[in-house]
This record gives sequence, C-alpha cells and structure tokens, in this order.
Amino acid sequence: MDELQGVGSPELREALVFARLQDAAVTADDLAAAAGVHRNVARSRLERLVEAGLLGAGYERRSGRAGPGAGRPAKVYSVVPAVTSVEFPARRYEALIGLLVDALATGQRAERLREVGVAFGGQLAEAAGLRPARGLRTGLEHMCAAVRRLGYHVALEHVDGATVVVRGSMCPLRPLVRARADAAEIDRGMWAGLVSRAVAGLEPEVVACETAACLSAGAPCRVELRFAGQPALR
Repeated sequence: MDELQGVGSPELREALVFARLQDAAVTADDLAAAAGVHRNVARSRLERLVEAGLLGAGYERRSGRAGPGAGRPAKVYSVVPAVTSVEFPARRYEALIGLLVDALATGQRAERLREVGVAFGGQLAEAAGLRPARGLRTGLEHMCAAVRRLGYHVALEHVDGATVVVRGSMCPLRPLVRARADAAEIDRGMWAGLVSRAVAGLEPEVVACETAACLSAGAPCRVELRFAGQPALR
C-alpha cells in the first residue's frame, strides 16, 4: 500500500485525520472510541496507514506508572514527518511558486514574500475558525489545534519567555520550503500571520521565525518564533 491508497480509502482517511488532530500519539482504543468501531478494526486501519508510510508505530506507557504492576506498554501510532504532498496528478505548485519568486525584484523579494505569507496565514486562520486569545500560550495552543483541523500536524513544543517552538510533522508549506529554500520567507510570514490571528494585540511585524529545520528530510520541522517585547504568558 502506498500513500495515495492510504488517503484514497474513506475509512483510512478518517483514521489519518483523527491522528493528525491529536497533539500526541494515538492508540487503537483512542480511534475505536472516536470512530465507534471495534478496537480490532481500529488497529487494522492504523496498521494499514503504517504500511502506507503515513503513520509510525511504537510503544509507550500510557498509565504514567513504571515498575512492577505498571502493565505492558501500549502500541501507539504517530504522524510521520512528511516533506512532500500526496497528489494525483502532481500539481507542481512548488515549481509555479518558484517561478513567481524568480519574477520578483531581488531587492524587494524578502519583504514581498513575507507579506504574501502573512496574508496566507490569515486565510488559513479564517478557514480553521481561529479566534484570538489574550494569553500567548493559550493562543498558540489554539493556533496549533486550528492548523491540525486543516489536516496538518503541528504541536506546541516549548514556550520560554518570548521564544516559542512549534513542532510539525506535516506543515502547510513544508513541501515548498524543501523545493525552494529561497521561498522560505513565505513560510515565515505564514507563521507570523497565524500567530497574530491567534494572540490578541500581537502584530505580525513583531514575530520573527526560523524554519531551517524544515529542510531536514525524515525529521519533524521546528519553527522557532521570537517576539519583540514580552507577551503575557498563560
């Protein structure tokens, strides 16, 4: 089974969407409860997604206990890092955007690409129904949940003062950044636009992003966000 077959089946696509909606790995019991199916059916669907390369499998203790009596570790399924889009036929949008990037004047390129990214981030926020929160942590958690609702997989990894790290196995523009590293300013603008829609009173101009980790194949991307000033944390 390949990736296209995995997303082509309604049942498998539903299971994949469920996994992407969670900020942590899932079990067959989790999917069974959400989909209203027997756990053996849920396990079969998750295993087929592993076979398709869309999920990874491992084991972890879910009870929080260790030592004698803690029970066997549960088999868990997590979203694997994806650096390409699953398309049929191939749309080649990355190549098209690359041509548009090349058409921009060099001196204005970074500024214009960031503006486009901010606008795109705003569109994603609208599509996901994202509403601003007053606290930075709350807003960023809502932002990650909103991006997951769009079918991608990101989670808040770290918040420390005015620096935030968002981890993503499946991010909206990762295929573009992989294909055209010189278009990464669109990606940075997108995150700035999303954050500004998630946190009340935060303008995209004060959000600086680093997305170099997105270039690493087979590993989650890590988006580091820094803010001019000290937003309220809660």
